[in-house]
Order: sequence, then C-alpha cells, then structure tokens
Amino acid sequence: MITGIGQDSHRFDLENSKKILKLGGVAFPGEPPLKGNSDADVVLHAITNAVSGITGVNILGAVSDKLCLEQGITDSRVYLQEALKYLQNKQLTHVSISIECKFPKISPKIPEMKQSIADLLDLSSNQIGITATTGEGLTAFGRGEGIQALVIVSAS
Repeated sequence: MITGIGQDSHRFDLENSKKILKLGGVAFPGEPPLKGNSDADVVLHAITNAVSGITGVNILGAVSDKLCLEQGITDSRVYLQEALKYLQNKQLTHVSISIECKFPKISPKIPEMKQSIADLLDLSSNQIGITATTGEGLTAFGRGEGIQALVIVSAS
C-alpha cells in the first residue's frame, strides 16, 4: 500500500462571466468560476498532485503548462489522465477529498462528483470520499475568496 497527498487552491474570478466553475469534473452553473489558465478544477488538480506524490512525476507545472498554453487543453481531466499514465503497475484503491469554501454548497453535488471522479479513475463511487467545510470562516477559502481542496489517494 502506498499513499499520496495533494493540494490545490484558486481564487474566484468574479469578473469572468464566460467560464464555468468545475469541481471534480462537475459543472456548478451560476457560481463564479476560479482563476487559472485551465478550467481551474481544484479537486482534479489536487488529485493530480496526489497521484504525482505516488509516482514522483509532477504533472501540474511544466507538463500541464505545455498541454494548456501550447496545445490549448484546459480540461483538468486531461492532466489527471496524464498523471495516471505514470502509475505503472499500481492501481488506485481509494480517494479522500476535503474541500474548503464558503460557496458553492458542495453537498448537493457530492454524488455526481463521486461518480465523475470514479469514472476518471476506474473506481466505484464508494471508493471516493468527499467532505466539505467552510472552516468557520477562519481562512480566505472559508471567507469566500476561493476554493481549496486537499486529497489523499491510496494505491496498491
């Protein structure tokens, strides 16, 4: 058994009315999007970083910049799929995700997010855990300035 931890955070882009907020590959229409060159899906970015923690191959940075800035690929699912290529003989067995934000409300979308992530990782949705908190407003995320995701992945 091996584990990896990942984190990602982005500020809200309150002036962008064309971009859609995505978390875990799921759209949150009517909510402000996150700033970033890509779709800024902090959940998928944190999972990507956690997989990189297992493989030792950093995807977010030079690899994602090439995909995004040179090839125009802004879909964070592609970055995660790239990270999964380096697992070699390892298989993910569980993903635990903690999201901190004041808004949007995460709970109503958890089943859809779990299925989206499970499909990406070739897991069942019961192998994905998602929790959400406002952190009682003690951080910038809990005060509504952006969203943070922390992830632990397990593989064998």
